[in-house]
Amino acid sequence: MQIHNLKRIHKNKKDRLVGRGGKHAKTSGRGGKGQTARAGNKRRPELRDIIKKLPKNRGYQFNSVRRAVILKKDKLVGEKESFKEIRKRLGVKGRKIVIK
Repeated sequence: MQIHNLKRIHKNKKDRLVGRGGKHAKTSGRGGKGQTARAGNKRRPELRDIIKKLPKNRGYQFNSVRRAVILKKDKLVGEKESFKEIRKRLGVKGRKIVIK
């Protein structure tokens, strides 16, 4: 047996091209007439254009993080009270503490 004697069990089938006329006839699987039936139909969604025009704000910060807690020196219990103790006493979470 040689290469030219070999036969395939299944014949080669090429993928059907859409919108080239031929077997499907009339619209060739592209629906009706108009913009969507034409070649090169790439319509962008309106909402996408609106989103693209919005400015990009890099990063995100919570308002609670930005505002610092201002604490006066006379409000301190001890002179060497740590920030950990102050946070526990005042119930402050995730904020900057400024002592004035």
